[in-house]
Amino acid sequence: MALSVTPIAPEIGVEFAGLSGHQLVDRKVADDLRKALQAHGVVVCREAHIGDADLVALSRMLGDVVVPPLGSAAGHPEVQKISLDPAKSELAAYQQGTFHWHLDGATDAAPQKATLLTAREVSDEGGDTEFTNTFSAYAALPEEEKQQLAGLRVVHSFAAAQLLVTPEPSQKELTAWQRVPSREHPLVWTHSDDRKSLLIGATADRVVGLTAAESRALLDRLQKWSTRPRFVLRHHWRRGDLVIWDNTGMLHRALPYRQTSPRLMHRTTLVGEEAVV
Repeated sequence: MALSVTPIAPEIGVEFAGLSGHQLVDRKVADDLRKALQAHGVVVCREAHIGDADLVALSRMLGDVVVPPLGSAAGHPEVQKISLDPAKSELAAYQQGTFHWHLDGATDAAPQKATLLTAREVSDEGGDTEFTNTFSAYAALPEEEKQQLAGLRVVHSFAAAQLLVTPEPSQKELTAWQRVPSREHPLVWTHSDDRKSLLIGATADRVVGLTAAESRALLDRLQKWSTRPRFVLRHHWRRGDLVIWDNTGMLHRALPYRQTSPRLMHRTTLVGEEAVV
């Protein structure tokens, strides 16, 4: 089958059509995906129906694959199951945190390179995923504001994201969250290809050197700017869809869905290759 590639929006997203399942496990396809991710940030493969073994194989063609400590699918330790139902996923207790804009691995020295997410079951209400392009959002800022942001540093923490879900945590919850070390990053990430993205989102706790009020005002303003409709792609899932995104420049969030929803995703992530500088 022939592969067709169609841009979804000017600032973000491209759709690959014509390939599914094992057909996606191909070096040429992987090269095309890699180029599309750099150019568009998000790649959508509608109703690809890729199995776990092929999902892992394709992921390995794109980079080194993370082996997560929890939530793996049977027989495939690289594949995490994502659901609000604790009977389906060990990660269920933390999934409501994904309802807020975030970047995976923001507390790491090198955030995860990319994520591959495929729909095994879809929600009957809610459950869409939104992506926003912070490369484009930064590029569209006025030059005066870019100068103001230069040199600012931001502290990212797991606790900051969890407090959005549980604003009055128990001491046990706080202690568990604080086991994940926080990380200080530049607010503007200058990548090896000289592109710049914004390191913001739910884990962005505070800007170094600003008061709490000033810090929150700045982070909220940048997030509001970055999530304007021109930068955002909303994906309505169909069973079998595969979506891949460049985690180093895209924020994403799941739109809320019920705990009783059948929604079940399988996910692989790629090891970060570029430290934030």
